[in-house]
Amino acid sequence: MMDSGSYDSAPRQLALDVGLTDDATFDNYYLPLNGGGNAQVVEQLKVQLQPFGEQSIFLWGAQGVGVTHLLQAACLHASQRGFSAIYLALDEQGRFQPDAVVDGLEHNQLVCLDNVDAVLGQPRWETALFHLFNRVRDLGGRMLWSAACGPHELAVSLPDLASRLSWGLVFQVQPLSDDDKMDALAMRARNLGLELSPEVAQFIQHRCSRNLGELYDVLRRLDQASLSEQRRLTVPFVKQVLGI
Repeated sequence: MMDSGSYDSAPRQLALDVGLTDDATFDNYYLPLNGGGNAQVVEQLKVQLQPFGEQSIFLWGAQGVGVTHLLQAACLHASQRGFSAIYLALDEQGRFQPDAVVDGLEHNQLVCLDNVDAVLGQPRWETALFHLFNRVRDLGGRMLWSAACGPHELAVSLPDLASRLSWGLVFQVQPLSDDDKMDALAMRARNLGLELSPEVAQFIQHRCSRNLGELYDVLRRLDQASLSEQRRLTVPFVKQVLGI
């Protein structure tokens, strides 16, 4: 636990939206043909800023299931429709003064806080998040949270914050099967304009991480190499680029 003297000073206006990428959209978030449980998550996020939308939504799931993608997609979706939205990865902000980080965020219609579990257990952060939630609610805004586990499993010291994190809808983002990961890779390749044969996709999946986010990173690396060397993706070329 960090004490009050262990935080770095932070300017009043931090560079927020850190890590927000414009390729994290709902359209390129892979959903199996049968939809699955994640289809309901996407639907709720799309309508959260509508009058009937949920004031607070909490997403949780293991690394690589696409939780960060969904938060960033929600932020981009809101911005494209004229709403003010902010995305903040708390695992990148935990060393700063909490009040300096969250001050004024309530003036956004959608506040997306990723990896909230990274700052829990720190009294000043918990107090700052509790008051932020209340300010957002009072102004009619929406909150979107994420963590690696569900709200009832979080190590929250402040009971009032624990109750706020459990308000609204709570979804576990479900992992994809291996077959679905193959289809997700193929979809991402098409979006990149990259020809990815089933043979190459299967090789990448079997020889690289099963984490979908890391598989996407591998695909981007292969795309850059393919463009640079003007070569199509084959298993020998993939081996060369990845040093396998």
